[in-house]
Amino acid sequence: MLIEGPVEFRHEDGTTTRSDRPVVALCTCRRSKHFPFCDTSHRPRRRDSRRDS
Repeated sequence: MLIEGPVEFRHEDGTTTRSDRPVVALCTCRRSKHFPFCDTSHRPRRRDSRRDS
């Protein structure tokens, strides 16, 4: 999900995370190692068939 920044997130434990970027990608699948920000972990990984030859 893309939203316009800057943004500040308040987590359940009370801590906050801030991003000053003009557009911020939020993770909606919860696979990101940088949650709440998207790191494209949701994308399937494919093997490069050219390397297998």
